[in-house]
This record gives sequence, structure tokens and C-alpha cells, in this order.
Amino acid sequence: MSETPSTPFLQPYMDSPTQDIRLYSRRRVRNGLISTFVGFFLFLLGARPSIFGLDRSPVIGFVQIAVFTIGLTIICAGGYATLTGLWKKRPMSIIADIGTRLVATGYAISFFCGLADYFGFTRQHFPSSPSFGPLQSVGYLLGQIIISVGFLMMLPYKSRPNKSG
Repeated sequence: MSETPSTPFLQPYMDSPTQDIRLYSRRRVRNGLISTFVGFFLFLLGARPSIFGLDRSPVIGFVQIAVFTIGLTIICAGGYATLTGLWKKRPMSIIADIGTRLVATGYAISFFCGLADYFGFTRQHFPSSPSFGPLQSVGYLLGQIIISVGFLMMLPYKSRPNKSG
């Protein structure tokens, strides 16, 4: 015999094992949007420090790459929080789940392309200073395109009513 727990806080999860526990929350959406904008600010700070009057070098070095990669991390986390909060109490669709994985894959591509010199993936050796080259920028941009496609797939949609009759 199996006994069901009598604790009231577990009861909603016991009714339906496939029930998605992502709940709509204005606070979650608001915090996700705020963190996305903070991440965008950090991304801009790393990618174009001249906008803020902080450009001191003609090349893009490790600090700049690290700052815009951290900014991209915060953008991805904030976008994920915002878009999953918009699904309200409905379970996410398979397309949205694939979009979640595309966001993670695009971030991994961008991360490793941005820091390729420091991981030893390039032909540059350490007597010369590592920099952000043209192939790395193409890979980073490709990762961002994959992230944006993933975010588009995560958008909640409203199903059309069946007009048979």
C-alpha cells in the first residue's frame, strides 16, 4: 500500500505529476527584465567602453571580453526568467523547451568563442597578448543569433480556437 502525504503544501504537486511548477509572477518578470537591462549595460560596457569614456586601449583585451561575457550571462538568465514567467500557469511547450536549450547552446558557443585565446583554442601563443580576433567575433555573433532564436521560440503563444462548424 502506498500512503499519500497529508502535508498541505505537497498536495498540489501530488494531484498531477506532469503539472509544471513554473508560476506566473509579476515580480519574476520584473526582476528578469531588470537583470536583462543590467546585463545589457555590462555588455555595452565591455564591448564599447568608449561610450562611457573608459576606452584606454586600441585592442580588446581580457577584461573587456570578460565583462561583455558576464553581461551576456546576465542577459540570458534575465531573459530566461522573464520568458518563463510569461507562461503563467500553463506548461511550456516543446518548442519553448527547445528554445531554452538553444539559449544555453548559443551562450556556450559565445563563451568559448570569446575566451578561445585563453582556453588555448587559437594559434596565438602567450608571448603575444591575446586579443579578440575576427574569427572569434564571428563565432560570438553566431552564438548570439542562436540565443535570440531560442528566446523567440520561448515566447508564449495563444492557441487559435478551432473554427469547425
